[in-house]
This record gives sequence, structure tokens and C-alpha cells, in this order.
Amino acid sequence: MGYTCPVKERQDWWNSTACPIVILNFLIGLFFAVAYLYQFVYVVVVLFRGMVNLPPAKKNHNFAFVIAAHNEEPVIGNLVRSIKEQRYDGEIACFVVADNCTDSTAQLASEAGAVAWERNDLVRKGKSWALDYAFSRILDEYGDRYEAFIIMDADNIISPNYVEVMNQAFDAGYLVCTSYRNSKNFDSSWISSGYATWFLREARFLNNPRMMLGTSCAISGSGWYVAASIVRGMHGWRFHTLTEDIQFSTFCCANGIQIGFAPAEFFDEQPVTFKASWIQRMRWSKGFYQVFFSYHKNLLNGIVHDHRFASYDMLMTIAPAMLLTLLSVLVNGGYLVMGWLSHGFFATQSEMLMCVGSLIMTIGTMYLSFFLIGLITTISERKHIHARSRWRVITNLFTFPFFMLTYVPITVAALFMKVEWVPTKHDIAVTFDDVIAEG
Repeated sequence: MGYTCPVKERQDWWNSTACPIVILNFLIGLFFAVAYLYQFVYVVVVLFRGMVNLPPAKKNHNFAFVIAAHNEEPVIGNLVRSIKEQRYDGEIACFVVADNCTDSTAQLASEAGAVAWERNDLVRKGKSWALDYAFSRILDEYGDRYEAFIIMDADNIISPNYVEVMNQAFDAGYLVCTSYRNSKNFDSSWISSGYATWFLREARFLNNPRMMLGTSCAISGSGWYVAASIVRGMHGWRFHTLTEDIQFSTFCCANGIQIGFAPAEFFDEQPVTFKASWIQRMRWSKGFYQVFFSYHKNLLNGIVHDHRFASYDMLMTIAPAMLLTLLSVLVNGGYLVMGWLSHGFFATQSEMLMCVGSLIMTIGTMYLSFFLIGLITTISERKHIHARSRWRVITNLFTFPFFMLTYVPITVAALFMKVEWVPTKHDIAVTFDDVIAEG
């Protein structure tokens, strides 16, 4: 005789299995809505107040550009020349560390006007160690001559008034400051345009409102400065995770050092292929885990005891939120598969449809959220988007959400896989005028 499930037993099964799934989905959705609601406030602030306006500087301070470069022949010369062509009356120096190079990076940097140092250390390799080498050598050989170090990557180029604007922030008292990150190859592929959109959004709708509201910003990659007094006080550069930039940002937040934002524009090169993007974002994701597990207690202490909103903001920045999304997908998907394999014993048809609806809603909500982020950013920053093809700008609105959704598998893979620092190849050799002329 076949088994039939009485109505009461079916109701008990619903109460014991389906309801927890509904509750789980609701709690995850509620968490995201509450935890990241403040970023919606950021958008409103920007729409009403625009871009931060720094007061004129009373003094032109002395800056040293520090560039860690590994086999950057195609691009290093254009960066150094864009530094040398700055419209600025204070003293500017440019130091390039050719880190374990096998090409002519040092020679080309020197010919363009930089002080080039060759460093060969196959054990302590990578940007963070090159920065540590450069900071120590500059402080030893030049003393207090330079008041702050501006960190750039070899593929960057900077606008002619970049230092002038950064000087305004330094003169206003900010010991650490980031800047407006744009991209020089927006339309190379859907991958590069996805990166570009995210960094434009980060500058305009995250760091910009943070600055206006008096909280702390976060540095990202390159295009930021740190006061020489901070480096000297630490006796070197202490940040050597896979994401030394976010580690330093979190360190500043945990120690009450406010990071500023200056609307000084610079351009960097984005990966073009999904493979290159996967490798780079795997390193970022692994680095975020390293920073989160190292500093989460410090940030929680800043939230609970010091009531610092910046600590909460930074915690939300480095927290692996994508894992919660994955949890929802796995639970609903697993319940759906069990119901299908059991031919209705573990779940009725209506319950399985509920799980399908939940999966569609989860993915759909994420896609729609990223679509709106991309749309708002594109409209707001349209004058800063330099692309030969208008169609790339339009199609990016629809591919940008897919680009962001690929963070889900990347975040999971980074949790379990061993990740090492791998240099990103740069070969788009353009000048500031070349970029501005596009679109």
C-alpha cells in the first residue's frame, strides 16, 4: 500500500521545513536592507550636494610620487611624464621601484625623468614590499624634504591639476587621502567597463559623500597619499596582505585616522579578459578575508565603545556579504532538489515553486540593484566616461550586473583556494590627452 500524507502531517511538515526557509530568506533580505541602507543615504547626499569642494590651500607642500613597477615597459613612461607635466608650484619628485623586473622599466622611467631604483628580492616580492623599500630609502636619503607620498601604479596617468587638488586636502589637515579613480580603457570589453563603472561609483557615491559627511573614506589600489609622518612613525610599511590598500584603510579606521577624499582625477587600466579579472578579483577577495578576520574585533570595538560610524562603514565594506547570498541560494536550491528527487515527499509542488520563486527573486533583486547602481553612476558621471563607442556605454548598463554577480563564485573560491600575488599585465600606452579625446 502506498504512503499518503494526511493533511495534519503535511501541515506539520510545512511548519518544520518550509517556514524556516521562508524565515531565512526574510532575515537575509532584511539584513541587507538594514545593513546597507546608509549607502542609499550616500546617493541622496550626492544628488543634492554634488561633489565635495575643498578650500584653497594656503601652502604648496612637497610631494614624492612612489610607483612600484614590475615589467611595465609599455606604460611607465606616460605616467612619469604626466607627473612631470603637473601644473603645481610646489616641489614634486617621482620615485620608481623596478621590482624584480626583467625588462627596461627602470631605464625608461629614468629617461622620462624619474629616480629609478632596481630591487631584486624574489622572497618578499610584490607592491607592498616595494613600497616599504621606497619609503625607507626616501626617508633615509632625503630626510624631511617630502611631506607626503603619493602612491600610483605604473599603468596610471594623472590629470594636469592632480597634485594641486591633492595639496588642498593635505593643507586642510588630512594625513591620508584618496582621489577620483577613472579608467583609460572603458570600452575595451564588458569586463573593463564593469570595473570602470564600479570605480566611478566608488569615487562619486561612496568616498565623496563620506568626505562631505565628515566620516572616513577608503583607499583603493592607487591614487592616494599618506603623510610621511605616519610612515616614519610606523618605522616602515607594515601592510603585506594580498590587499594592502584595504588593510591600510582598516588600520586607519581602527586607529582613528580619518581618510579624506579629493576630486583629483586619475586614470588606470582595467583587465580586459574574464580570466585576468578572475585572477585579480580572487586576490582581492582573499585579501578581504585576511583583513576581515584580522581587524573585525577592532572595528566592532570602534562601533560598540567609540560609537564611530566609520568603523561600521568599514566593517560593511570588508564583510563577506556575498556568502549570505550564496547561503540563501544553496538552501533554497537544496530544498528544491530534495523535493524533486523525493517525488513530493520532502516538498509539495507549491513548496518547490516557492523555492523557485525565492531563487528568482534573490538573483533578480541583485541584478536590479546593480542595474540601478550602474544607471545612476552612468548618468551622474557621463562627462567622465571616455569611450569611443556609445554602444559600449549603453550595453554596460546590462552587463555590469552580470560582472558584479560573478563575485559570488569568486568569493566562494577565494574562501577555500590558495591565492598568491600575481602581477596584472598592462599594455595600453595612452596619454592624458588621448583618453580625454575619446568620447
